[in-house]
Formats: sequence, structure tokens, C-alpha cells
Amino acid sequence: MERKHDKVWSSCLSVIKDNISPNSFNTWFAPIKPLKLVNQVLTIQVPSQFFYEWLEEHYIDLLKKTIKKELGPDGRLEYSIIMDNSYNTRSKPITVHAPTLNKKALKNPPVSMPLDINQGGGKAIPNPFVIPGLKKLNIHPQLIDSYNFDNFIQGDCNRLARSAGLAVGQNPGKTSFNPLLVYSANGLGKTHLAHAIGIEVKNHFPEKTVLYVSSEQFTNQFIDSVRNNNQNDFIHFYQMIDVLIVDDIHCLAGKEKTQDVFFHIFNHLHQNGKQIIITSDMPPVEIKGIEPRLLSRFKWGLSADLQPPDFETRMAILQKKIYNDGVEMPQNVVELIASTISTNIREMEGALISILAQSSMNKKEITPELAAKVIEKFVKNTPREITVEYIQKVVCEYFDIPLEKIHTKTRKREIVQARQLAMFFSKNYTKSSLAAIGSKCGNKDHATVLHACKTVKNLADTDKNFKKYVDELENMIKVRL
Repeated sequence: MERKHDKVWSSCLSVIKDNISPNSFNTWFAPIKPLKLVNQVLTIQVPSQFFYEWLEEHYIDLLKKTIKKELGPDGRLEYSIIMDNSYNTRSKPITVHAPTLNKKALKNPPVSMPLDINQGGGKAIPNPFVIPGLKKLNIHPQLIDSYNFDNFIQGDCNRLARSAGLAVGQNPGKTSFNPLLVYSANGLGKTHLAHAIGIEVKNHFPEKTVLYVSSEQFTNQFIDSVRNNNQNDFIHFYQMIDVLIVDDIHCLAGKEKTQDVFFHIFNHLHQNGKQIIITSDMPPVEIKGIEPRLLSRFKWGLSADLQPPDFETRMAILQKKIYNDGVEMPQNVVELIASTISTNIREMEGALISILAQSSMNKKEITPELAAKVIEKFVKNTPREITVEYIQKVVCEYFDIPLEKIHTKTRKREIVQARQLAMFFSKNYTKSSLAAIGSKCGNKDHATVLHACKTVKNLADTDKNFKKYVDELENMIKVRL
């Protein structure tokens, strides 16, 4: 019996075969194997990274149209790429997963540089992104293709910003979110979201000119234009952009002339229905050193914040990265990373990469102990106090139990076990009295806490699986010391 994904891919091949030469079909499509079809996403296996990039560069339009014809408007394609495993000491091949990116669309169309009427009509406006002396009219959007919406995990912490960003990406300059200001502390994904919006625009509107630029890059270009006496050219260049993304706008604080130039660029773009996206480390009301007239314009559209992700979202982010990188990691190590590094996604991903690198270079198995040593470098060295509440949180997250359940009177085995473990570790790692521990674990008395500690110790001595729970939880709790 033909499987559904085989049938869909067979239908796709029939269409593709009619649109390309037999030689191209045999070279680029015959070696592809369909793997699965889940939620309208067809996964195909390709032999190499080069193969994937060639398909994305030359056949993406044909592939997208064919997939949507077979699966409907929500149909998507994902690649499974077989690669050498540099992380696995057994040197087994790995599979890297990549969404279709439409890389061809991530290139801006050639821009016809108008003549500067203020310079007598005889001089073309220079591109500030090109080294003087090199002629090139294309404006590179400066977008990182992996910073897309597929890789931006949604949670309660970022739902508004992500939804607004997606709306802007699908209808730039036409929503009330103009400008869209995304703000958060460092490492929570505002740069990723800014790139994702730009990529979404390019996927839907390849003809639009999109540009991502950091505030530092913008400032340096302006300084060069002053030095070369061509400020008007600089302004005219930016006025040609359809979607302007400026990262870390707070870095313009105190730079009055740069702010003045950006003010004029902002006004021109906004008045002409162009989309502006800006990011900041803080909300507009807290940005100091920015002129009031410019600051007021930041408030015209939507200001959306990104909060630190909850445990579930952090787990999803790590699992997505592991999936995309085609590596394997024990679930308890992933949980250790997610439970220890909670306020910075960039640090969390950095810890993941470092653990993989340590395992590969030192030919060591990835264990909670190895992970804990690496994670120490990503968290503050100052010891943090271990509390009964912290232990309860670690235990409940480990067993995937709602925290409030541990305070109830239920006698369900898994809840009782989690409560006893919380009592056991609270006695060993906090200065709280037995009575205080009991009161925080469902209003139990000190005798119940003593009984729980004895039960945990006996089970750890006689039950290998239970001993594993105790050891892994202890490692997770000790990371805080």
C-alpha cells in the first residue's frame, strides 16, 4: 500500500517533470526520498547541504507551487540533510533538518540609483554599503536566513510581538503597526524577530527592497557621509528602502546629528507607506538621550516586548535547535540547561553548543555532570541560596507536574513521590526546620518530613530507577550552589 507522503511526492514529481529538462530532473529530483507528511509539512531527504542549497537557489518557486497545489495553501516543505556527525564520537551520520527558506527571494532586486538633483543632476547616489571604487547597484538585505519564523518558538512570553511581526511581514506598511518597536533585555530574541519579519516580507514580496542595519552601522555610514560631504546622498539612499529594520535604536542616544538624519528618513518612509521596524533594550518611555520629536514617532505604531521564556518555551527552543542541528542529547541534560539558564536565550543556546563541543573534543558522553560543568561558565559565579520553593520547582518540572499539586492532599503515587523528594532535598540543602519544610509541602508535620526522608533513602538503595531520579535531581539542584 502506497504511503501518503510517497503518493504526494509522486504527484509533485509528475508536475516537476513537465517543467524541467530530463537531465535536470534526473540530477536534482530523482535522488530525493520522501520521508513523512505531518500537519501539511512534507519532509524530503536530500543527499547533502550543497544539494539543499541548489534546490533552494534554482527550483524553490517550482517546489513551492507544486507543494501548495498538492497540499493546499498551508502546504510546506522541509529538508532532511544527511551530514557527517562532528559531535558524535561514534562518527555516525546525522540528519540536519531545514525549512525551505526561499533564498532566491532574500536577495533585493537591483535598484536604479536616481541622480541627485541637489548636485546638479549629474551624480548618481552612492550605496553606503559598497566599498568606494566597487560598482554594485544591488542592496543586500543583510538578513540571516536561519533567523526565520519557523525557528522562532512562540510562547506566552512573545506571543504579541511574534503575531504583530508576522502581520507586518505579510502586509508591510499596510497595518497599524508602523513603526513596530520590539524591546527586551539582551538575548531574548528581538534581533531574531527583526530578521524573521524581513525574511517574511521577502518571501511574500520579492520585489520589495528590505534592509536590516544596526544603529552602529547606520551611525558610521552617516559619519562617512559627513566626512565626504554627501549627507544628501546618504538620506536619499535610505529613502528608497521599502522595509527598513534598525536594530538597537537606543544606541543613537546622545548622537543629535544622527538622530536628526534618522528623523527625516523616518518621516519620508512613514509618509510614503514604507514599513519601519526598530528594536531596543528598553521601552520608549525609558530611552534616554533621544530627542522628544523622534521618541514620539516611535510611539505611533506598536511597542511590543519580549519577556524571559517559561520552562516549557525554553525546552521547545532547545529541542528545535537540537532537531535543526541534527544532534542527539539526553532529555535530562536538555532539562538541566532549560532549568538553569532562564533569562537569556542566547546564553542557553551557547551552553548547548558548548556541551556538544566538549563532548566531541574530549570524546566524552554527554551526561548531567558534564553539562553542569559547562553551564557553570554561563551563570553567575556567586552562589545563590537554595530554597524549599526552588527545590519544589525543580522537582515538579523534572516530573512534569504542576507546582500547585505538591501542596494538595492527593495520594496519587506520582504526586506523593514528588512531594517526598522535595522534602528530602529540602532537608539536605536548606537550613529550614522540619516543621517549616512540612508547612511548605502541603501543611505536613515534622514527622511526615522525617518519614519522607527515610522512604527516599530506602528506595534509592533498593530501586535503580528511583536512584536515577535522585541523582539527576541532585545534579540539577546543586548547579545553583
